[in-house]
Amino acid sequence: MIKRLFIAIALVISMASMAAAATVAVATGNVNLRAGPSTAYPVVAVVPVGARIVTHGCLSGYIWCDIGFGSYRGWVSARYVQVVYSGAPVVLSPAVAAGVGVAVVAFNKAYWDNYYVGYPWYRSWSVYAVPPRAAYGVYPRARVDSYGRSVECADGSCTATRGVTGIYGGSSQQTRTCADGTCTATRNTVGPHGGTASRTRTCSRADASCSITRTGPRGGTVSGTRFFRQ
Repeated sequence: MIKRLFIAIALVISMASMAAAATVAVATGNVNLRAGPSTAYPVVAVVPVGARIVTHGCLSGYIWCDIGFGSYRGWVSARYVQVVYSGAPVVLSPAVAAGVGVAVVAFNKAYWDNYYVGYPWYRSWSVYAVPPRAAYGVYPRARVDSYGRSVECADGSCTATRGVTGIYGGSSQQTRTCADGTCTATRNTVGPHGGTASRTRTCSRADASCSITRTGPRGGTVSGTRFFRQ
């Protein structure tokens, strides 16, 4: 009897803690509610703009958050989560998370088992849980002779420059500039025998897309546009 009483008390405390950790929020746009903290995970439901959601916590860094939407449970990008902070609506970020009671939580197999047993992709945990690069093995160390990197920020934009020189000659220079939600990265590579190649990529948050242009060592050029999955 006493053991059952302790179990009941522990359950009540646990439920109270979970309730205290939940924070009411609003979706800032139409967004896919996913089964894990990545666009690689399957879609559980679509959360419409303005919908009331409950935030149960976020991963470290507050990039992906665990939310409840109606009877659904899953993950969305933190930039789609709007909370009330100091009396004003703001997008959830590390700067305001503690003030609105959103804690750091983990994503693991127990979470998957708790919420997705009835879904057709439930048994594919081992496929979705593998980090993208892990499936291709460990990358060999680059044969680099020298490496340099610098970052400069001014007037609302930042430019990062990185240079690498190989042990057999050849070099690579990359410059990335970000401002007002748009980033442009340019990389120029010179091979040890004089061949050159370049790549320019421009990504826009507003357009949810990246345009890419590549030029090969023999002069061929390929370009295209990729759209983000939300």
